[in-house]
Amino acid sequence: MRFTNAPRVLASISNPWRFNSSKQLLKIAGYDLNAQRSGKKSNNAVPVISKRGNSELRYALYQAAHVASTRNPEFIRYFTRMRRGRERERGIKTKMKVKLAAKMLKIAWTLMRKQELFDPDHLIIG
Repeated sequence: MRFTNAPRVLASISNPWRFNSSKQLLKIAGYDLNAQRSGKKSNNAVPVISKRGNSELRYALYQAAHVASTRNPEFIRYFTRMRRGRERERGIKTKMKVKLAAKMLKIAWTLMRKQELFDPDHLIIG
């Protein structure tokens, strides 16, 4: 079965002007951070993605991030910079792919709002 990720992302965003900020869009996808606090002090709580949003969108974005981080030279460089110094951390590749997926969603939304084409020079860590 062949998946097409771009139509899923475009359909989920639909009208980019309906979101006031990228945080709202990340919440729709379930990529917003949510700290599990169950009896823990706030400084001990570990933030995780909420997973309350559109699971198909989240899956499509993660697959796109996986492909981009292994096959696209600009995204490979970005992915490598994000992981630098954290290679020994457990599950870091998956965490960084989730972070990359969220970044790609923000990029898609921004490009739709500005009606511009993607420029890899704008890939900065932050």
